[in-house]
Amino acid sequence: MGIDINTLKTQATRKIAPEMDPLKMGMGWTLHDLEKPQIIIESTYGNSHPGSTHLDHFIEEAVKAVNANGGKAARYYATDMCDGMAQGHDGINYSLAHREAIANLVEAQVNSITFDGGVFIASCDKGMPAMLMSIGRLKDMSAIVVSGGVMEAAVVKDEYVAEDQSCAINELLTLEQIGKFSAKHERGEISDEQMSYYKHNACPSCGACSFMGTAATMQVMAEALGLMLPGTAVMPALAPELKLASYDAGVQIMKLVEQNIRAKDIVTMKSFENAIMVHAAISGSTNAVMHISAIAHEFGFDIDADTFDRLHRGAHYLLNVRPAGDWPAQYFYYAGGVPRIMEEIKDMLHLDVMTVTGKTLGENLEELKKNGFYKHCDEILSEKGKEIGREIKRTEIIRDFSQAIGVDGSIAILRGNLAPEGAVIKHTACPKNMFQARLNAKPFDSEEEAIDAIFKGRIKPGDAVFIRYEGPKGSGMPEMFYTGEAICSDPELAASVALITDGRFSGASRGPIVGHVSPEAAAGGPIALVEEGDIIELDIETRKLNIIGVKGIEKTPEEMEDILEERKKHLKEFKSKYTRGLLKLYTQHATSPMKGAYME
Repeated sequence: MGIDINTLKTQATRKIAPEMDPLKMGMGWTLHDLEKPQIIIESTYGNSHPGSTHLDHFIEEAVKAVNANGGKAARYYATDMCDGMAQGHDGINYSLAHREAIANLVEAQVNSITFDGGVFIASCDKGMPAMLMSIGRLKDMSAIVVSGGVMEAAVVKDEYVAEDQSCAINELLTLEQIGKFSAKHERGEISDEQMSYYKHNACPSCGACSFMGTAATMQVMAEALGLMLPGTAVMPALAPELKLASYDAGVQIMKLVEQNIRAKDIVTMKSFENAIMVHAAISGSTNAVMHISAIAHEFGFDIDADTFDRLHRGAHYLLNVRPAGDWPAQYFYYAGGVPRIMEEIKDMLHLDVMTVTGKTLGENLEELKKNGFYKHCDEILSEKGKEIGREIKRTEIIRDFSQAIGVDGSIAILRGNLAPEGAVIKHTACPKNMFQARLNAKPFDSEEEAIDAIFKGRIKPGDAVFIRYEGPKGSGMPEMFYTGEAICSDPELAASVALITDGRFSGASRGPIVGHVSPEAAAGGPIALVEEGDIIELDIETRKLNIIGVKGIEKTPEEMEDILEERKKHLKEFKSKYTRGLLKLYTQHATSPMKGAYME
């Protein structure tokens, strides 16, 4: 049964009387349509990449639901780009800047009309955080999020399984492995035919990348913030349940409008703390540190990287999903998804927060136990096990709280004379022998120079590869994915070489990779002062990142301070190569990654 229109009309926020809206009638809307609450269906749909090309199916389900339940839906689009397609060339420099572009466009689209509520649909790395930032700017209206899910993993040919142990675990291929295979191919370790096979089978369906990279992480964050229907994050993109969830979201937005439950009633400081605890439990992408800070800023809260570090300390890490674990991201849903994670860490969460169901988080978790959600997930997991010829236990994917993979979260914020404002590392993807290390600095001013040095054998065990001038003010803060994979694909380097950058790295990255070094080189940060042969101290346990010596000789802290001050006198002022367009605006106005790298 639809919601009573007269009730909804009294709560409408539109500033122009419906009968004075001839332009909408020019689109074929009737006078009756104009009397209804107006709901924007905002999405990143477009033929831009697998994560967005299928969103039209979910848009249409949401439209049908809104129109059948007393509202009038309007489709709007803010198509996103793909970080994967932009890798390896200057296109990746647009990645973070286009998060801001999407948020700005959505803000303009909604505020130019003034809608009563919105369904926001996205899947991927920047589209999902951009939608969440937009909701923060539009927090006085009702909002609900639908994700486009994740792509399926491909079953690997038998002849290629034995040659890659990460595939041998469960014979499943996912996109994040391509960087490693590419580096092996570059060194002549695998054939052209095998490399082509991996490339042509790593994305067998639409959806976001099937590992706990930034896309899947931010889908999880949207649900953890209370903005998605329970259990709908990181579903397989082709699952019938996801299509149904899109319809249900359209129904629910009308209920939120009727009850006058707005985004600001749902997303609170407690919600952000819940999301960060879930982030720790899933070993989420380091990019979420930046995105959550930016989203919190839009909602009017102050969350920085230190908030993540504080909440991650002592948090239980439970999720055995790639890149830090063994299983593709689709198996996260089969194991019970975000609700199962929340159930395991329930004692660490604020259960009294409001969600888009109109109920509290605690009430949602109790309802899921009764409505068959976990039984349904268990049945799918059993079927998936038969497909690969083995029984899969739920606890292989989501551990019980008492059997955690780790008990100190998944990321750490490092500080020192090299990163006075901080730097981030995902320690769950870092070899334990690199938790405390003394390294020999090898600085480069671009990713291309660093990759060339790695492939030509100029990087040796014990080196710290620096890539600088890649922060928000430098080049827009692109990902250093291929450099990290080039290091990790060589077992000798993977166990002994760190990558340190003022840029960022993919959620798929593994190894001792330190990113977001702040202040960045383009802002005159100490990373710009590093010289070849400097001794670098990396200490994850004590959260330290320092330059402690010169030309292989250790110095006292006072001596290093004097040396760095002298180097700073000779540092050339950075001049951006961007003189117009989006990247000029972004590099001029972006804040530090430690604050969220948003534009101000």
